[in-house]
Amino acid sequence: MNATETRPVPSAPSKPLSDQQSEPDHRQLRIDKVGVRGLRFPVQVRDKNAQTLQSTVATIGLFVDLPQEFKGTHMSRFVEVLNAHGGVIHVENIPDMLRAMQSRLHASNAHLEMEFPFFLCKKAPVSGKAGVMDYTVRFDATMSGGDLDFLLTVKANVTTLCPCSKAIAKYGAHNQRGEVTVQVRSESIIWIEDLIALIESSGSSEMYSLLKREDEKAVTERAYENPVFVEDLVRNVALKLNTQREITWYRVEAENQESIHNHNAYACIEKG
Repeated sequence: MNATETRPVPSAPSKPLSDQQSEPDHRQLRIDKVGVRGLRFPVQVRDKNAQTLQSTVATIGLFVDLPQEFKGTHMSRFVEVLNAHGGVIHVENIPDMLRAMQSRLHASNAHLEMEFPFFLCKKAPVSGKAGVMDYTVRFDATMSGGDLDFLLTVKANVTTLCPCSKAIAKYGAHNQRGEVTVQVRSESIIWIEDLIALIESSGSSEMYSLLKREDEKAVTERAYENPVFVEDLVRNVALKLNTQREITWYRVEAENQESIHNHNAYACIEKG
């Protein structure tokens, strides 16, 4: 060995990294839901009419319950479960994901929330010009032990025209955009498109992304001939939902963005 050479310094044995989440906690308070929220991820939703998969992007939350004896949960495991199901999540995989969270995080209950834009192509009523409409859809799923609870939420906008304004005004009636939110639990599949159609048929008129002049005339006259209060709107939706035997629970909310008031009008009906 010459003078310029140096002997390698033996490395010290590595110590296991501290796992703070697994440390005990002595406050004796369990946590109902803990996890990650705000993950954006590609998803695919089955399209009723084309029987194909529509690709979209969802904002996702994943949660489990935490027993009182544990200080924290392992946040990275939620993302591992999400990515383990491939680059795209299918709705049919949700129960498998919930069971995987229960197993990986040693939890009794697992929760998933997923909100995404859903797109439909709608034709204008007279010209037939096609335009794309977007709707907000949300899935909330919980696995408690082996029992699955699945809640579907759909939001859609309609036009409403005030019956009182029509009755008392000399020259017309004020109208507004109404946002309707329908949440359902069911014993079998409820198609997103069916809930959208149900909502849109309950207002004074449907809304469209593309209207020519002849379409605007038709939509305006349709609304004038079919005035509804916000109370009428939720009742119209609820009556249609009551005919769906597979639906076991629902909540219908409507909020009108008033055009002549400095406030919104709101109504809600819940069944089950």
